This record gives sequence, C-alpha cells and structure tokens, in this order.
Amino acid sequence: MAESLKQKLQRRRFIVAPGVFDMISLRIADRMGFDALYMTGYGTVASYLGLPDAGLATYTDMVDRLEVMAKAANTPLIADGDTGYGGLLNVQRTVRGYEAAGAAAIQIEDQEFPKKCGHTLNRRVIPMEEMVKKVKVAVESRDSSDFLIIARTDARTSLGLDEALRRGEAYARAGADILFIESPESEEEMARIGRTFDLPLVANMVEKGRTPLLGAKRLQELGFSIAIFPATGFLAAGAALEQAYQALQDTGSSEPVLGELYDFDRFSRLMGFEQVWEFERAHAD
Repeated sequence: MAESLKQKLQRRRFIVAPGVFDMISLRIADRMGFDALYMTGYGTVASYLGLPDAGLATYTDMVDRLEVMAKAANTPLIADGDTGYGGLLNVQRTVRGYEAAGAAAIQIEDQEFPKKCGHTLNRRVIPMEEMVKKVKVAVESRDSSDFLIIARTDARTSLGLDEALRRGEAYARAGADILFIESPESEEEMARIGRTFDLPLVANMVEKGRTPLLGAKRLQELGFSIAIFPATGFLAAGAALEQAYQALQDTGSSEPVLGELYDFDRFSRLMGFEQVWEFERAHAD
C-alpha cells in the first residue's frame, strides 16, 4: 500500500510538491517520484478557464478538475480549496467534496472573497474568528484524519508578520494539521515562522514572487516541512509554447524547435496509448 501524505510527514520527510495544472502536467509529474503533487489554483484556473486566479472559479469548477486529476494520480495530491467557496456550509461541502474526489489534503485560506493569488497585491483577510470557525468546520467535516487540513493566512502582506503568526497559532488550536503562512518577505521572517510552530509548515516557492526562492535543504533548516512550487510547471510550459509558436509564425515550420519538442511516440505512451494498442492486439480478429 502506498504511503500516505500524513505518514510521510510523520516520518519528518521533507516534501517537494510541484504544481500541476492540467492532465499533461499531472501525468508527467506523477511518474517522476515526487512525494506529493500540488493542484495549483492559479494554474488550474488559467488552464481550464483562461482567467486570473481572482475568485472567478467556482467550487464545481475546481472539484471537477480535482476528481479527474486525483483519479489519474498515484502520488498524493494536495489541492487548493481557496476560501472554501463561501461560508461555513460551503466549507463543509468543499471539504467533503475534495475528500471524496481523492485529494490527500485541502488548503483553505483566510482571504476575503473574491480571493486573489497569494503573491499579488490588494489581498484582504477576513476576521481571525471567522477563519477559526472555518478551520473547525473543515476538521469536523472530513471522514478520515488522513485527509489533511491546511490552514493558510494571507495576513502578512496587509497586516504584518505578527498578525500572521497570531492567526497561525489560532488556526493550529482550531485543529489544522498543517499551517501555511503566505508571503513572508525574507529568510529572517521565514526563520521566525519556523521557530513559532510545531506543526508542519508549507513554504510557497513562486518564481519572482514575494518570498525568497530557496531549495529544500535550506527550507528544512528553517523549519518547513513542505515546499510547493505552484508556478514552475505552467511558467515552463508558457515559455516553451511561446517559443514553439513564434517559430511557426516566423518560419512557417516547427523545424527550428524540433530538438526542443517532446518525442511524439514517448508522449503517446505518456497519454496511455500503449494500453490502447495492447487492447487492440488482444481483441484483434
């Protein structure tokens, strides 16, 4: 039986979780041996709806995508649950839906609705007491304690680190399994976060975001347990697509980028055509 995300954290195993945002990114990352994958809200909304991560995707949009991804993944999948998509009843529905869809953990944040990406400006947070209730409802609503509740606060950017730490402590008391203090702005702040909490901590590594971009060894030294890299995949895909499409526009051919492309036969196997071919051979006349 595969080791769960909870078991990996209990063994003090540092977890690097790449962001996955569609089925291609999920299939590639799932076969590479990561301890967990992170279904990024930003990337999923961008790839599925072509919209910014600004509270425009609904619970139904996200849980539908999650179910498709989780069914295809052999790796534990951490899923972005935004604000829980509303009030306390919505949080209950979201937690139950995400757990049933196959996520290993759900991340819920204390932003006002409509929420925004955690490394953009003009984010505002709800009163701490409201988020404490959300965390309590989330914990009560799950069927299994193996389904982990990640409580995220976005208070650092607008209200300062002291308030973010105060909120983290309150969310821990409310029963959160993992804490996510979003957008610390220096290694000193990250070290202070690591010293403050005994629970597993998430570090959000966004390239050119508000937080220093650090490697797994340094993050573990600072007291973190999980590093998510939500944007790495879709930024890489965007750069590669732009390069390939520019070559088509400039030359009328893909020849200039042929050496940069994924091998077609290998990609077909990645998508499962090998099983199709085996089925066809087994049932050939």
